[in-house]
This record gives sequence, C-alpha cells and structure tokens, in this order.
Amino acid sequence: MFTKIVKYRRNFLEISNFRRKFSTDTISKQPAVVLGIETSCDDTACAIVNNNGKILSESKYSQLQFHLRAGGINPIFAQELHRLHIEDVVTEALEGANMKVTDVDAIAVTNEPGITRSLIVGVRYAKHLARKYSKPLIPVHHMEAHALTSRLENPDLKFPFLCLLASGGHCQLALVKSATEFLLLGTSIDSAPGTCFDRIARALNLQAVPEYRNVSGGPALELAASKSSNPNRFQFTLPLRDQPNCQFSFCGFRSQVIQTIDDIRNRLHLPRDEMIPYYEDLCASVLRIVTKHLLQRTQRAIHYCDRLGAFGVGATNKLDRTFVFSGGVACNDFIYRAMNEMVSQFGFKSYRSSKRLCTDNGVMIAWNGLERWHGNEEFYRNLDIDSVLPNSFTTLGSDHTELVTKKRLKCNFVKVPSMMCEDEIK
Repeated sequence: MFTKIVKYRRNFLEISNFRRKFSTDTISKQPAVVLGIETSCDDTACAIVNNNGKILSESKYSQLQFHLRAGGINPIFAQELHRLHIEDVVTEALEGANMKVTDVDAIAVTNEPGITRSLIVGVRYAKHLARKYSKPLIPVHHMEAHALTSRLENPDLKFPFLCLLASGGHCQLALVKSATEFLLLGTSIDSAPGTCFDRIARALNLQAVPEYRNVSGGPALELAASKSSNPNRFQFTLPLRDQPNCQFSFCGFRSQVIQTIDDIRNRLHLPRDEMIPYYEDLCASVLRIVTKHLLQRTQRAIHYCDRLGAFGVGATNKLDRTFVFSGGVACNDFIYRAMNEMVSQFGFKSYRSSKRLCTDNGVMIAWNGLERWHGNEEFYRNLDIDSVLPNSFTTLGSDHTELVTKKRLKCNFVKVPSMMCEDEIK
C-alpha cells in the first residue's frame, strides 16, 4: 500500500558566510542547541540547530510521491507514514550531528496548527524524548516558525516586520513585533493559495504531461504558466475586489477556473485525461490573478501599518522597513518577484528564505525553539510536558482583521508585472 518514501539528508549543513553579530532584538549569544521536530502535514522532519544559526544536521522523509498518486493528502495514510519514519528521521539527524539527545538543551515540536493526525505523531514522540531524557519541551506554532525562519539566514532582519505567510494550508498577513508577538492583519476566509493551485492542476490533469508527472500542483502550474504565449487569453474575476480589508479568498476563484476547464472539455468533447487547448495560458491567468490578490491585500496591510506608525516616523520612503514572504507558495518565483517589486515602492526591503526552508522543515521548528528558549528559558524549563497538546485550528497572534476593515483604507493598487519567460522563472 505504501510507496517508497523520498528521503534526503544533509549532514553538518552550514549556512555559508554567517558569522553573526546579533543586534539587541536577536536571540542571546548564550550557547544553546535545540532539536526540532515537524509533522504538521505530510513531511516528517527533524533538525538540530544552535543559537549561532548553524544547522548541525537535518533529516526529512517526504510523502510527496505517495500523495501525488493518491490525488491529495490522506490524513490517515499521512499519520501512518509519520509513525513509520519519525524514529528513523530523529535518529539520522542526531547521527548527522554526531550527537545524542542528552547533548541538546531542549526539544521543540510543532503542536499547532496542522492536520490533527499528523500533529499527534510529532507531539507524542517529542514528549517521549523529553520525558526519557529529562529535556524541556518547547511547543511551536507552525506559522510563527515560518515567519521567523528568515532571521536564521539574515542576521540583519530586525523586528518589527510585515510578513505574508502563504502555503497549501494557510494564507495570512501579520505584523511581527517580536518572536512571540504577532498582529494578524488578514487571513483566508476559506481556502489557501497552495490548495487552489493543487486543485486546478489536478482539474487540468497536469500530471499527464511527462515533465510534470513527479511535480506537485503549485510548481507544475508555475512551470506551465512560464510556457504561455498569451497570458491574457483567459479572464477571471479577482476575489474580494470590493472588500476594504486584508482577508483572502480562493474557493470562489478556484471554482470559477475549474468550471471553465469543464466547459471547454464539454464543448470539445474531451475526455478528462486529455489536456485542454491552451492550458499553459490558463495556468498563466491563474497565476496572475492569485498574484494580484496577494499583492493587493499586502498593499492594504502596508497602509494599515503606516496608520499604526508600526515602523516609526519618517520610515515610509526609506529601505529600513522589512517584509518577509514565507511558506510553500513563497517558492513561486513569479509571485515573489512581483511582491518584491511592489513592496520596494513603499520603502520595504524584502526577504525570502532559501526555498528548501520555505516549505515545511525541521530547521524552522528548531530555530523557533531557540528564539523562544532565549526569550524565556525558565518558562520552558518549568513547562508541564503534559500541557503540550496538538491543536489543528489556532489563530496567529492578536486578531486585527476587523480593525483593518473599519479603517476602510483606499488604495491605488500597484500593477502586476507581466509574465516572465521560462528562463527567468528557473
């Protein structure tokens, strides 16, 4: 029943040229090593990181090929695959760092949000290790970890900063004031951009094209879009275009696109396993609309932050304001470049983690654990391990979404750049 799991391991991986000089809002120089465990969705991952940002080792099992064949993530199978491989993943990370559990200061684990069945496996195993070796346990919010990962690779990234978190399960805008203080400015009211891409790629049957056979929906759609000869051939309605807030919505748009695909197939009497004409152009149109939606909500968030004075007086026209794009969708080069172009017009310097750290990984959990550890070490030393529970649905920080709506901010939105050619996307 189970497919062969794709596995990779990086031993003693070190981010080059990062001899850190931490400023006052970075974590302490006090030596510390944290082991991080991630099982929020379909990847079983572990990493060991020290407070200098050195990745001592990491290990990961990907369930991608199994779920591609299954047509989507099956929580029951995902849980079983986590159970089968979590011990091996942690063991390999420890061996790669030439360490034992007794050598780490604390164990960090994703406990929220995510797929309940998947979270349970990681939390239970982390508790087992914490009890067996008398180690403090640090519960980590998955989205907070995504938001803070760029600080591992960029020692000049200071608080506060504006962050867009976009993935297969989430889409959120937040003002990050510290490692533990987030103001939620916008969130998806239904689905997420990664899920939107995956469902549309499945409706198009992109996996029938040999070059996309082993590629997940989002990356496949991006590659197909890069081959478009007429990205304006298909016209779709922009989600929430008249709503003066920073919320996101993808379900209605996704349904609109899938209905268009079905109408074309019915009109041309095409079977479901046959590609529709100009499918690359449709992918380009989808990518442009999703990008425009993300850009417009982010621009309104910038205006709201300016109203709050979040970045201080006189910062508007200077590149001393920072924006972070993280989550799996941040791997999309077209969206990132469009976002970078937009925020730079408002005086922001943008950051994106290495692509392998944009997707779910153990490094971000270990790093978030370090940020929390140095912020309140005594708290985690005394934290009752039994109080750490998996939580599939949880908010990100303090909710400001209604406050944003009440401001009714009007925006002269920045235009989305034209589609890039295939070479640029690569």
